[in-house]
Amino acid sequence: MPLIKFTKIERRRISLFFLCLLMAVGAWLFFALSNRYVYQVQTLVRFVDLPENRAFHPLQSDTIRLQVEGTGWQLLFSKLRISPPSVNIELKELQKQPFIELSDQIQKINNQVGSTQKVVYIHPDTLYFDFSSSTVKKIPVVLKQDIQFKAQFGISDSVQISPAFVTITGPVKQLANIKSWETELLSLEKVNESINMKINLKRPSKANITIHPGFVDLRLNIDEFTEKVIEIPVKVLNNKEFRKVKLLPDKVKVTLLSPLSKYPETDRSDFELFVDLNNWKENGYTQLPVRIIRIPEFSRLVKIEPQTLDFIIQK
Repeated sequence: MPLIKFTKIERRRISLFFLCLLMAVGAWLFFALSNRYVYQVQTLVRFVDLPENRAFHPLQSDTIRLQVEGTGWQLLFSKLRISPPSVNIELKELQKQPFIELSDQIQKINNQVGSTQKVVYIHPDTLYFDFSSSTVKKIPVVLKQDIQFKAQFGISDSVQISPAFVTITGPVKQLANIKSWETELLSLEKVNESINMKINLKRPSKANITIHPGFVDLRLNIDEFTEKVIEIPVKVLNNKEFRKVKLLPDKVKVTLLSPLSKYPETDRSDFELFVDLNNWKENGYTQLPVRIIRIPEFSRLVKIEPQTLDFIIQK
């Protein structure tokens, strides 16, 4: 079939038609989205002005639905989740009653969502709370970390946290199973020097649990590790009926990685190695495997040579 050919004037008219159509649709869309509509958004609740000396927990979800009056543009953005991420709800009325009427706080919520939007209704309209006896306890702080070190570097001493214990307050039942409290995740890469910093504690997941203080001082001693070889005598365990058990050899070479700062002071007195004669008496072993009871703290065992020993029993 022959293609339809338009003259230059006809092509200009067609282009002008589609341009006018596009402008008309754009103008209609602009005015339509500029009108005001009522729509719903779901948002998180943050409790503020908590009642003093009262432990509580909410009996419903931590999200509410706001019925909002706004422009079509705001409706479009709300579908794209550009809505208030959370709203503050005051709980000071819990000093007198076990519930909060959200309709009494609509004006304060409107102040949070901005002047171009207006909250006209909240669902649920009322939040209910359960009260129980409150308690206070001290628990140790635990560092939550994901630290990657440069080659040959690592932690060379105990983690130092100050204060080592924090105080938590909340309902007896909720605190009963809490034995320690984590810091926020400390994530670092290619670490090769000691760390001194303040780190926040993990925020309580429940609004009726408080923790003090909210942060701690942290010190991590980081050191370079180097290889060291020490010859260690081996003990014999579970030998009661024989006069003597001679090990061949009676010493083994232990290769370990030791922090440079502790390298000079690391010696054979820091180690304790043994073989268990029950491996021969009960299991029929012809060679006894070497086991370690004690090794210097923060050192890393590389290998033991030999790993098994021959033995001669003198009755």
